[in-house]
Amino acid sequence: MEKNMRLILIGFGVVGQGFAEILRDKAAQLTQEQGFSAQIIGVVTASKGTLYRPEGLDIDALLGAAESGSFASYPEQKGLKRDLSADAMIEGRAADALVEVSPTDLDTAEPALSFCHLALENGMHLVLANKGPVALDYASLNAKATEYNLQMRYEATVMAGTPVISLAGDALAGCEIRSARGILNGTTNYILTQMEGGMSYSEALAQAQALGFAESDPSGDVEGWDAAAKVLILCQSLFGRPMRMDDLDVSGISAIDSADIAEAQSAGERYKLIAQAAPDGGEVRARRIPLSDPLASVGGATNAITLETDLLGAVTLIGAGAGKLATGSAILTDLLAISSSQ
Repeated sequence: MEKNMRLILIGFGVVGQGFAEILRDKAAQLTQEQGFSAQIIGVVTASKGTLYRPEGLDIDALLGAAESGSFASYPEQKGLKRDLSADAMIEGRAADALVEVSPTDLDTAEPALSFCHLALENGMHLVLANKGPVALDYASLNAKATEYNLQMRYEATVMAGTPVISLAGDALAGCEIRSARGILNGTTNYILTQMEGGMSYSEALAQAQALGFAESDPSGDVEGWDAAAKVLILCQSLFGRPMRMDDLDVSGISAIDSADIAEAQSAGERYKLIAQAAPDGGEVRARRIPLSDPLASVGGATNAITLETDLLGAVTLIGAGAGKLATGSAILTDLLAISSSQ
């Protein structure tokens, strides 16, 4: 029997649009192979406006309006509302899941965090690509989801579509995971890779910005805060350890220069920004690692993580850590998992 999920999206930038494209392009395949379909019934953005239609929004028209920069160009449809707030959409209880794909705020996680709590209180599952709510309020959200017999899933928050959360929770369910150690920020990995090729830090950063890997203000990446948020998520989800950003030792790559890179190379080593999570805490810092380390071979904007287990030893997962389709695929995977469990 086909299961249809009605979705409200908070945010409709690169990731939200990528997810919408996947729903459109894979609709027939998902119905045939998974017995699954999904309708986007509401979208809330800070810059483009809002759209809500309980019968479902047209994805092609939605993507076209987003490309134009405003939902004002979305065509009129019966039952369409253009000025409904996020709170009103959620409290209307017409959706099965809230998909949080708005920009991350690592100071307060707002307004996304309030929307997540409200969604759970109104019977909606949560699927997040936004790291803020999971990093800053994991315990409370998880407890509320359990209380209301709902699911909170967040695969996209750590390595985009590369399934580290699913690997740890499902495929390695019989193992004790003793630590997680990885390259969890593609921007810094790209910069360090380019520096090994002869670029200065400033040249590599400028190129990363030109390619869209780094923001105009790159501090969240290069000072280690993006990776730190992912460490918080891993510490809490893998080890059940409540943590705050202040509990982590965090530093980035901005102090590394060409001489440091050359020194590491001459010693048969390579600089990587390494994020570590363990039952006793976590950290983010640039480290020189031997070329024999599986993480040393991971170049460019790719991410990787090594999980140390009691039964299998070290298990290393390598894949895309960003990108609209990669991240959108993780959202879809989480929704399929929710659907199949019902």
